Amino acid sequence: MIPTPHIEAKEGEIAESVLMPGDPLRAKFIAETYLKDAVQYNGVRGMLGFTGTYKGKRVSVQGSGMGMPSIGIYSYELFAFYGVKNIVRIGTAGSINENLKVKDIVIAQGACHTSNFAAQYNLSGTFAPISSFDLLQKTVTAAEKHGAKYMVGNVLSSDAFYGEAHDDMKRWADMGILAVEMESAALFMNAAKLKKNALCMLTISDEIFNGISTTSAERQTAFTAMMEIALEAVTA
Repeated sequence: MIPTPHIEAKEGEIAESVLMPGDPLRAKFIAETYLKDAVQYNGVRGMLGFTGTYKGKRVSVQGSGMGMPSIGIYSYELFAFYGVKNIVRIGTAGSINENLKVKDIVIAQGACHTSNFAAQYNLSGTFAPISSFDLLQKTVTAAEKHGAKYMVGNVLSSDAFYGEAHDDMKRWADMGILAVEMESAALFMNAAKLKKNALCMLTISDEIFNGISTTSAERQTAFTAMMEIALEAVTA
């Protein structure tokens, strides 16, 4: 089914490896800053997608929108209909770990969640969404070479951005959760179901317990270390 309801690309216009920021303008920034001969393949609903080359290898970058339903749609269509093998979400997160500060990087090994996304699989237990070990290993290697300050561990994918239960975040932190975001679990579940590879890398944009945060402009264009590490990982 090409084009899909949400992606207007023709067959062959999307690379096997895709970087997926939530913000489509971040996708545009990455394409214009890092990709050679980048061509826009998608503009449906303003969710921009581009394909170009990085160090001679084809890479695509596609906005996902916010939340698990949105990334669930875009990642499914890329995996199921466009032959994409690897998706690396590059997003922002709120730190709930005292050692993670603004602009530090989290590489998500797994993603707890507050979503009903897994109900579609009719499983008799609770599914634990995890990343691809191959992508995880390549990303850690790239982060080491980059000299980035990073942590690897579990994150929380939440359905609520403006949550009311502040004490709940403390309970998640007590279970070793590093940061809170809104998309990774659905991406990991789609990858598991479709036998593909997925990873999530996040830059800390907020420190939830002390109120420190970055601006929207910084979130769009300033988190370049994460972008560069992801590009190195998918082209390794």
